[in-house]
Formats: sequence, structure tokens, C-alpha cells
Amino acid sequence: MIGFAFWFAYWVRFQANIPFFVEEALSSPDYYLGVVLLIIPIWLIIFASFGLYKYDNLVGGVWEYNQLFNATTIAVLIVVAAGFFQPNFYLARGWILISWFSAFFFTALGRFLLRRLVYYMRTNGWFLVNAVIVGFNGEAISIAEQLQFTRNSGLRLFGYINSGNQVKTDDNTHFLCLGYLDELDIIIQEYGIQKVILISSALEHEQILALYQNYGTSEKVKLHISSGIYEIFTTGMSVKEFAWVPLVEVHKVRLTGINRMLKLVMDYGLTIPGIILISPILLMVALAVKFTSPGPIIHRRKVMGVNGKVFDAYKFRTMYTNGDEILARYPQKVAELARTHKLKDDPRITKFGAFIRKTSLDELPQLFNVLRNEMSLIGPRIIAPEEVQEYQKWGMNLLTVKPGITGKWQVSGRSDISYQQRVQLDMYYIRNWSIWLDLQILIQTIPAVLSNKGAY
Repeated sequence: MIGFAFWFAYWVRFQANIPFFVEEALSSPDYYLGVVLLIIPIWLIIFASFGLYKYDNLVGGVWEYNQLFNATTIAVLIVVAAGFFQPNFYLARGWILISWFSAFFFTALGRFLLRRLVYYMRTNGWFLVNAVIVGFNGEAISIAEQLQFTRNSGLRLFGYINSGNQVKTDDNTHFLCLGYLDELDIIIQEYGIQKVILISSALEHEQILALYQNYGTSEKVKLHISSGIYEIFTTGMSVKEFAWVPLVEVHKVRLTGINRMLKLVMDYGLTIPGIILISPILLMVALAVKFTSPGPIIHRRKVMGVNGKVFDAYKFRTMYTNGDEILARYPQKVAELARTHKLKDDPRITKFGAFIRKTSLDELPQLFNVLRNEMSLIGPRIIAPEEVQEYQKWGMNLLTVKPGITGKWQVSGRSDISYQQRVQLDMYYIRNWSIWLDLQILIQTIPAVLSNKGAY
């Protein structure tokens, strides 16, 4: 990809006949070919120093794009510095600038496509690493559910190992008990286990030390230890050493100061032209809502914004105006609504309302909430005042940033995921926000909407 990027930069600068560029005395293809052959090994070393060739990073999180941007920028600066200190090493400034952009763009594109391919193959059972959890408690269940829910995690989780003396049981979960701690060697051999995840809150200190002594240096099995605080683990933390003492550092919320301003610029920069472009669609949907059922075009729902401030979130009306009377005829659905705040086959929804819900067209008026600085294009799921109890102690954490029209929950199953999973996804977003993460979610929203998965 790097070689192609350099060729593309040469074509744009010297062969595309763009009037903006002036003629260069030294524009020989052979000269630039020699320069590229000299530069590429340097770029590869820089990329490697940023960890961009580690397997976990190559198919890992969105942070890779940030590392890629930094590595590309440093590599270009080194080339510029070489030209400054060595006058005989001449390169056109336009070629350098285009090389910087094209190297980042094409490399990022290649890695994005590679990641999509790997995720697809993992979802279909390829390139999975066999794993087992040691210890069983609430944290173990949460971690297991998250790993199984995230199908592209790369792990094939077989079950858990009982660390105590209780009778083997499934504990009313779908999480299978494979055996006891003293059977771990046999289970590793039988299932071909490559990763062992220790639940620190479910194990005694001596048990963790013994497991580390047995498997910590093993070349066949990689050992992982949970933090013991799953809520923080899923929202952002890292291990830092101080005077050779490893300590867990909890990441602060990143959407403050300059990051908040950058996100605001992105919101307005995309929303204003977006509303102009889709205004015919807004008009057609509004007319269809008006003429397919009596009632207002826009539904206003009281929701909570930053610091718990209540505002009206706009949506196209999708329900009959006497929806509560209709719902009262179905006691089972009333109970389901009270339990999950969502209904499949909701009798209150009009036929056209069902269509615009599945296509997410009903949420387009929320673009005006973005203009009012009440919402963001990307953010945590909207929380209504009556739902705060469901989020328990994490409710106020989610209210530190503006809710979003789309978000991690939108591209991860929407209404098909549980409240706990929504909280985990939203907290992950808050702690790990970056402009690259927002761009990734925007791109992923398109296939998520087209698939209609979890939309009802």
C-alpha cells in the first residue's frame, strides 16, 4: 500500500496535468523510483515502532488509525528533514504532501478492508482462538456475555472452570461449567485451549499465583487476568509502572476541552449540509406521516441530556395517537414494555411508522436537536427520565456527554441487546472517544441501518 501511495502521489504531481502544480526540473520516474526504494524500508521501521504490525493491533480497535496517522506524519517529517540537511536529496513539495495524504489514506483503507474480512471470517468461525474462563461469579458472567456477544472478538469461549468445591452446574446460565481447577490441564488438552482468562474477583490470591506459576511462562497458553472491576475494565484502563510497581490507571473521560470543541465542529460541519441535502426526504416523510394517520407530524419525547438536563428529542411520529388505549388490550405486551422499554410487534405503531422505524428515517428530525446543541451525531443512547433507574450507578456517567443519534449500541444490535450491554458499549465510547472512533461508527451505521437488525 505504501508503494502504491507513492506511485499515486507521483501520478497526481507530475502526470495528471493539474494546473496548480508548476513544472519541476527533476521529475524523472527513475529518480523517484530510487527515492521510494530508499524510503520504504524507513517507513516500515517507523510503522513497526508504532506497533502497527502486531497481529492484535492489525485487526484490533479503531485506535490503530490514530497510530497510523502519527506514524505517517513522522515518516514524512523524516523525509523532509533529510532533504533539508542533504541538498542533493531533492523532492517536490507537492509530491511530499500528496504522499503523506495518500500513504495514510490507502494504508488506512487497506487495513479497514482487512479488518472487515477478518471480522467476517471470525463471525463465521474462522481464525478463532479457543478460550476458557477460570472462576465463576457475576463478573465472569458479564465478561463471558460480552465476549460471546462480540462475535468478532476472535475468541471461541468454551465455558468456565469451577475454582471451588461446589457441584458442577450451569448456574441457570448458558455458560457451561467444564470442570474443576485441578482438571485444568486435562481441559486445556481436550479443548485445545490457547487463552486462559482468570477472574480475579472469583479466585483466591494463592490460586492466582499458582496459575501464574503453571501457565505464566507457557508458550502454548496465554494467561489473562481480569481487573476485578468489570465496569471500569470495559470503560478504559491501562497498566502503568511507577518505580517498577505496576498500577492500574483508570482513563478519564476524553470528551473535554479541545476534544469537545472538535466534536462540536464535526457535528455542525456534517449536520448543516446534511439537512440541506436530505430536505426533500424530510418533506416526503413528513407528508406521509400526516396523511397516513391522524395526529402531529413530530413526536416530542422528554429525554435527559448533559448533566441530566431534560429536553425534547424530535422524531417523526410512528404511533397512533390513542396508542395507550390500543396497548392496554395486550397485558403481556404491557408487561414486556415495563421490563425492557421496547416492544417487538408493537400494536401502537402505524404501518408507515413501522417502515420508517426499520429504516431509521423516524430519527432524522434529531438532526435539529444536534443544531440546538442538545444532541450529537454520535454518542450514548438517549435516556428518558424514567429509565435512569435501569442504568443504576452508571446513569450519571452516561450523562456527562450529549446523547447521540447513532452510537456503539446502534451498530451493535440496537434493540436486540440488553440494557447491561448498552451500558457497556456506551461507557466504552465515553472513555475511549476519538475522532477515528466517531468516523468508524458513522461508516458502520450505514450497513447497520440497511440490515434492519434490531430495528423495531
